[in-house]
Amino acid sequence: MLDTYKYRVDFNEVKYYIEIHEVLKRDLDFPDYYGRNWDAFWDCLNDMYGDPIHIEIVGLEVIERKFGDAASKMLEILKRFKHFNDDLFSDGIKIEILRGAERICLE
Repeated sequence: MLDTYKYRVDFNEVKYYIEIHEVLKRDLDFPDYYGRNWDAFWDCLNDMYGDPIHIEIVGLEVIERKFGDAASKMLEILKRFKHFNDDLFSDGIKIEILRGAERICLE
């Protein structure tokens, strides 16, 4: 059985747009060549494809409030990643948004 790769993406301290991609790079352990844009985000997620993955997103409300379009785009890409390739690996991909004590699974 494969180990699940666990990631915690924390946006609580984000003040500037570019920091969204800095947090994604750091917290998802993306390579140094990560291009810090949504196409590069998709590409790096696809490099993770096939492995069991659990991503927790903390502080989403911070970027929703300051950069709503960016938050929406990121969630759209994460949903597409989860259901990529006709849901071939969707059972092994868990994406949760933490809002206080509430956990919301991205479907």
